[in-house]
Amino acid sequence: MDRAPVNDDGRSGATLERVRLADGRTVIVKRFDPATDVVMRLVDDSSGREVDLHQSGLLDGLPASVAHPILASWYDDAGHGVLVMRDLGDRVFTWKDTLSAGQISTVLCAVADLHAAYLGRELDGLMPLSDVVGLFQPARIRPLAGNQLVNFALRGWELFAEVAPGEVGQRVLALAQDVTPLVAALERLPATLLHGDLSTVNMALDPGLVLIDWGIATRGPAELDVGRLLAGCAHLMTLGFDDLLAVHREAAGPAYDDAALRLGLLSGLTWLGWNKALDIVDHPDPEVRDRERAALPWWLHQAELAFETGLIQEA
Repeated sequence: MDRAPVNDDGRSGATLERVRLADGRTVIVKRFDPATDVVMRLVDDSSGREVDLHQSGLLDGLPASVAHPILASWYDDAGHGVLVMRDLGDRVFTWKDTLSAGQISTVLCAVADLHAAYLGRELDGLMPLSDVVGLFQPARIRPLAGNQLVNFALRGWELFAEVAPGEVGQRVLALAQDVTPLVAALERLPATLLHGDLSTVNMALDPGLVLIDWGIATRGPAELDVGRLLAGCAHLMTLGFDDLLAVHREAAGPAYDDAALRLGLLSGLTWLGWNKALDIVDHPDPEVRDRERAALPWWLHQAELAFETGLIQEA
């Protein structure tokens, strides 16, 4: 049995190995350990909740257009989770891959199918919504200062006031520092199963959508996944922001909720606003700095629209 480390495009620190079995097949083995996985520590996950999710059978209800790659799961002698997954190879998107209009449609339609399949269902064993929305809340991450991802996030939130100095930017920053009002508003909306970390590097097309890394799956309005995807990955898509929203609107069909979308986009900004500020000020590539600077007014306008819904009762 041959083993080789896998270059993971994620940022958490989970250990991935490509293992060649005796029959020549390869699988990916993922091992969870909070000592090396900062996201596990941020959400108080001591063993690997993705194992629990798989063993619960919840993912057996995925629609035909969506799959997960998990073949087997267990806990080792140390109590750490282990997943064995299909080896999807270069079908998994990387940070260098740009999605075509056709691929975007496939992804957003499949995501809409996922949300429709679980809409209104009571779902147990998922990450609390407040932990997911507030993942990069400064008070939560500050005790782990010294970790590179945490240091970047703390630096980015310090810069956010500089790049978004107006009233809307100040209100976004206030929510990023205390997500309680935003979570309360989200919890009043129709809820479904959310991937929680919907980004292109957690996807493959084989040929339908395969979603990877369900470790922070949660329950909330469907549009939260959409906001997360656009906040982190819109620059990897060939369509502009408004065209992306149009594709989502068509994919969601009768389930589309404009107010929920506003809160979903605001949630994406409170999740990753630190990254946008960091790119605007500190990124070594001037093209990235210019791209993010040009995109920020769109995001702040979406935040303004979210505040105008009156759904967020700020202190």
